[in-house]
Amino acid sequence: MEDDKTGIQLGNWRPRGLDDFLLTVMAYDRFVAICLPLHYMVIMNPRVCVLLVFVSWITSALSSLLQSLMVLRLPFCTDLEIPHFICELHEMIQLACSDTFLINMVMYFIVGLLGGGPLAGILYSYSKIVSSICGISSAQGKYKAFSTCASHLSVVSLFYCTSLGVYLSSAGTHSSHSTAIASVMYTVVTPMLNPFIYSLRNENIKRALKRFFGMAGIKVTE
Repeated sequence: MEDDKTGIQLGNWRPRGLDDFLLTVMAYDRFVAICLPLHYMVIMNPRVCVLLVFVSWITSALSSLLQSLMVLRLPFCTDLEIPHFICELHEMIQLACSDTFLINMVMYFIVGLLGGGPLAGILYSYSKIVSSICGISSAQGKYKAFSTCASHLSVVSLFYCTSLGVYLSSAGTHSSHSTAIASVMYTVVTPMLNPFIYSLRNENIKRALKRFFGMAGIKVTE
């Protein structure tokens, strides 16, 4: 939608930080599965899983609502658009005509709390997972344990690298083209690749990919 008073486009609103919380929940799931396998069904029962997802969504939604309301109170000089496909608050704050020091401090605090907290949880979970995997004697057991985390690690790396790229492009350049590319990577490419990355654990998908690349290799040699 568009605010009639400011002329700033406010479309594509979504709970900020939801991805961080869900990735943290998934990291905790992997931690319990590898470090406490005998208690997995007791700890990660359906009720706990639903509760974790619900708390993640509510927390991120309240955070997004608070930040959006703070930005809507700012006065803007002219009808301007930000070079993003999402409602990037950092870009919107830069267009304000009033002093934004207080709102910037609030934003940084929220980002540090809701961004740094989940990241610390992911790092802690994987430190315990690595320690547990190192204690496995057989190479096959280590490989099997690590393979259960490979998909999640790929998604975590992809998510945080693209997130970092969005904010670095916003802070380090005024080129709308590079900023738009970074936002597409963050909002479109990463979510689109997530199902594909997780489907690679499926044996039927693996066989289909091997068959496809095998046929492609034969055609190239011919």
